Amino acid sequence: MPLKIELKPSERLIINGALIRNLDRKATLLVEGRCKFLRESEIIRESEADTACKQLCVTLQVLYLTEDPAEPENLFVQQSTELLHRMPSAGPYLLAIHDAIAAQEYHRAIKLGRRLVQHESDLAQSEPA
Repeated sequence: MPLKIELKPSERLIINGALIRNLDRKATLLVEGRCKFLRESEIIRESEADTACKQLCVTLQVLYLTEDPAEPENLFVQQSTELLHRMPSAGPYLLAIHDAIAAQEYHRAIKLGRRLVQHESDLAQSEPA
């Protein structure tokens, strides 16, 4: 089934590792066939990954887009183990992400990773100043 993607002016999209940038007008793309894609709104750039959970999300993005997931999977395990020691409340999120990776549902793992980032942010806001 084809996938319809609407891009705002200047919005970016990664399809199978290629960065595509829309120009000055709204555009609609119809993707026929299977592909790996991330919208700009879903992407956390390495330069923006200033917390442990955001760094884990970058790893999930690489895991999703790569042809050989072994190395990013190993990095995910290392990062999640360290994160669990520092933030035990991340356990349920990490378990759900792990389950998604085990099922090779990498895009779902990225979405779950964004929830983990929100959890991290909520914890930081609730800490006393």
